[in-house]
Amino acid sequence: MHKVQYFRTGALHAIVARLGFFALLFTFPPLILGQQRPSVARLIQQFEGEKFFWRQFEIAKAITAANDPSVLPRLEPWLTHNDRHLRGNAAFIFARLGDRRGFDVIVTILSDRSETRQVHSISSNGDPSVKGQIREDRYYAAHLLGDLKDARAIPILVPLLADPDVNYIVPWSLGQIGDRSAVPPLIATLGDRNPSMRVLAIKALTELKATEALPHLRLLLNDQARCNFDKLESVAEAAQAAITALQPKTAP
Repeated sequence: MHKVQYFRTGALHAIVARLGFFALLFTFPPLILGQQRPSVARLIQQFEGEKFFWRQFEIAKAITAANDPSVLPRLEPWLTHNDRHLRGNAAFIFARLGDRRGFDVIVTILSDRSETRQVHSISSNGDPSVKGQIREDRYYAAHLLGDLKDARAIPILVPLLADPDVNYIVPWSLGQIGDRSAVPPLIATLGDRNPSMRVLAIKALTELKATEALPHLRLLLNDQARCNFDKLESVAEAAQAAITALQPKTAP
């Protein structure tokens, strides 16, 4: 599910963003396996010229892989870009290269509900939706915190398990960060009224190898409510898969 994240296509984006779709649908051409890696200077030019945020993020990852903090001064204006998705991509570079401003900018986007912003989100009646854009920008920021794998994000993300604008991406981000302090709140989320949240919590607990969740997972083996993404699996099916993955393997 979350290996393919989300893209912006009007009203469809408002639905797909809830399910966390995005990156693998659009791989940036110069980064395809077998092609020569571009220079950092060329990557910066590509980053600055790319308008589609999902492709720009792929370039951002390539820039950070070069581990060259000298690129940061040139990218400073992007930290205040009116498009929060592009701003977040730049902040990702700063954070990955050790500049605290990057993490702070992403966290600020996550809490930012101001209506002064670039709007791409389209409402069901075809008009631009500021509220929809706020949701999408915050959702993307929560996603970026998972991409960063920075444990400082745990106490920021955990309360958002109850935020209907971003809660679908939070378990994935907690699982990606990999800090076991997220295990207790994820176990608590197994009791969420939304079956999709229960399934997402199960998957995150599996990612975190949380064997202490096994007794709680066994209690869900009769839960036939289904999630609303991917294969529409039931909570029971997700719980059984997690139990199989987490329980100690016995010798034959």
